[in-house]
Amino acid sequence: MAVAETPLPVLIVLHQEHSSPGRVGRLLAERGHRLDIRRPCLGEALPPTLADHAGAVVFGGPQSANDCHDYVRAEIDWIGVPLREGKPYLGICLGAQMLARHLGARVAPHPEGLVEIGYYPIRATDAGTQMLQDAAALAPAGPAHWPDHVYHWHREGFDLAAGAELLAEGPTFPNQAFRYGASAYGIQFHPEVTHHMMCRWTVRGGERLDLPGARPRRAHFTDRLQHDARIRLWLEAFVERWLAGTRQPAAAGQS
Repeated sequence: MAVAETPLPVLIVLHQEHSSPGRVGRLLAERGHRLDIRRPCLGEALPPTLADHAGAVVFGGPQSANDCHDYVRAEIDWIGVPLREGKPYLGICLGAQMLARHLGARVAPHPEGLVEIGYYPIRATDAGTQMLQDAAALAPAGPAHWPDHVYHWHREGFDLAAGAELLAEGPTFPNQAFRYGASAYGIQFHPEVTHHMMCRWTVRGGERLDLPGARPRRAHFTDRLQHDARIRLWLEAFVERWLAGTRQPAAAGQS
């Protein structure tokens, strides 16, 4: 009888000492992937190749993709590794903005100084709908629908890079999710956030709730009751689609 092959670990890149991969980390672990957690902001090196990893997930953080810190610039340059090796890449918020910068796109604040902190509406493009339908074929129990509201915590957005495909859009920051090539994704929002993480963010980052356009703290929790179930189901389908790329032979990608 054939022995099932152990899944390769997934590289997890975090940007604060006590950050967590949240629900994304749990879903990966449930599917047999060990989490190789690295924090470049604390001097931890990123691997020169992803040959021993299934893919990489780069999460958000208080940094800006425009920062001049050496580790931020090095991390943006490092994104060329998964792109060249054809390994799945997922950038969440800052991780998506870093991917956009790597591809030559602009990352900047809203022209009117608005932020998205809390739940805000998004709409899937035709390409985004098709992507999730592909995911449903891989995991029939999952719904092929995007959530109509998602959780945000950001002051900057990204332009769509040349060659990238827009998957979801929003009214305040137009570009909310994109795909580049076959297996690199960037999403502006935070589907990984758990209730515990939301409690911590809204306390430790409470001063940001006074920024223009931010939702009041109470709304974060009442809106979560309304929207989180659909976000959770979407994330499960999305992770299945993303992991499907980890099961394919590596191919030459763009850099």
